[in-house]
Amino acid sequence: MTILLAIVIGALFGFTLDRIGATNPGYIGKMLNLTNLHLMKTILLAIGTGSILMFGGQMLGLVDVGHMSVKSAYIGVFIGGLLLGTGWAMSGFCPGTGVCAAATGRKDGLAFIAGGLLGAAAYMVTYPAWKSSGLLDAIAGGKVTLGTVPAAKYEGLTALPGDILGIVLGLAFIVIAFVLPDSLNGKTAEPVPAQ
Repeated sequence: MTILLAIVIGALFGFTLDRIGATNPGYIGKMLNLTNLHLMKTILLAIGTGSILMFGGQMLGLVDVGHMSVKSAYIGVFIGGLLLGTGWAMSGFCPGTGVCAAATGRKDGLAFIAGGLLGAAAYMVTYPAWKSSGLLDAIAGGKVTLGTVPAAKYEGLTALPGDILGIVLGLAFIVIAFVLPDSLNGKTAEPVPAQ
């Protein structure tokens, strides 16, 4: 039942990504060059809403965030984030939108997935070298969160309650989504429909 639910939720998420234009590299390019921020506003709204629901649910006892996985902080994460951002800007896809684009039949989405798999294979082959370089050593306490979350096994970087911090950040993202203009460079590009 769990795998079936995951497939249904994944399909609905992919459908939503396609409908908002996130599977179209042209649309993503317009977001990244600040000529059309509709997609960015949608992303901020989704993250903010999800954060409020998750941490509000934690406070009400409806959601157990204690079992959620927190990745270790290390220098390689920051380097990887820079590489991911560069790849996203160059290709117009991130891993999720690339898979969704391929599912809609886009050949560039398939090429993106092939490139990602080759990159992952290259990392696996060279992992011992990366490990010995020190780039994978934990920093800032390793597995930490911004605030302390009740029932979680991770330390907080601050003494702030993590669930309150999550709700406040979620609200901030929602406010930004609503006050952000359609364009930051003064030019407004027409939205490009998903293909």
